[in-house]
Amino acid sequence: MNPILEFRPATEHERIYTYAQSHELNMHTCCIGRLRGDFDSSGNGFYTSWEDHYPSKKTAEFKEEFDQVINALRENPEYQGILANRKSMAACCPAYPASAMQGNYTTEYAFRVNTENYAYVMRLNPTKGDYNFYVYCFEKKWLDRHIADASRGIRFITPHYKEKFRIPDGGMIRMTRPEGDYIERTVRYIDDYHIEVGLGTRGNIYHICEFAERMEENGTKVIPIRDSLPKQCYSTLASTGEIILIKRGEEGYYPADLPNQGKEENRRVVDECNREGGVTKAQEAAMSAGSMFGWDVPAADPKSYDENGILLKESRTERGDAR
Repeated sequence: MNPILEFRPATEHERIYTYAQSHELNMHTCCIGRLRGDFDSSGNGFYTSWEDHYPSKKTAEFKEEFDQVINALRENPEYQGILANRKSMAACCPAYPASAMQGNYTTEYAFRVNTENYAYVMRLNPTKGDYNFYVYCFEKKWLDRHIADASRGIRFITPHYKEKFRIPDGGMIRMTRPEGDYIERTVRYIDDYHIEVGLGTRGNIYHICEFAERMEENGTKVIPIRDSLPKQCYSTLASTGEIILIKRGEEGYYPADLPNQGKEENRRVVDECNREGGVTKAQEAAMSAGSMFGWDVPAADPKSYDENGILLKESRTERGDAR
């Protein structure tokens, strides 16, 4: 009997699992393996390769079901032949707007297929000349448990276990050395006490206290690089009304290449420039706070403000102890 499939766009939290993970994460999520393939230059071929991630979980039951799932995605009209060929994939993916995500250089699409015991998380790219699909296979209960745990966020603490800030699983941090140079790394959630800094073969596993101790010992300052903040925005100085430029993750501000037309007109110009750049008042307020008080404080998070850029009362009480 063919398995009953639940086919839907992947959620934001699930999209990160459509990319290769480290051995440690493969074990924690029970990622059985990955199927990669393309439709050939003709668009109608079906060339694939399989990579084992958790070989002991590749049971006869799994292999039989996996074949049935792939065949259904290729042949069953209910799934619009999303894996049938390149033309079919290109037509099907945009029909699910919630599946679209920004890939390395183009729009890609993420889907999840559930059966009773397994979850198949797919990243699709109907571009000729590229691999057109990646299908990562998980034991469903393991994957769902890990996603639920990771939704609590990744904690960064002092060596004395005082929480400084949190970032979402797959978020970025900036590590600035005493000399002033810095590197940015993606961080993955392993469990509540362990993190992976960097991805794949470049990644290192740390206990969160060990990481804090190492950073303190070598004088490295760690701050979150929040996706909810723009790379830069305009603001005004409270004292003079002068227009300034603020860059994410950097202390202080830069002079803006805009004429000084007085406080009221400068404020209007800043509002217009930020609006055109897609910067909200909450983001501007958070950027201003980060540039003055540090990017790891709660006030440097747009969630701490209302739509008018006013600091929420809850955030005032939490000041100095980042989330």
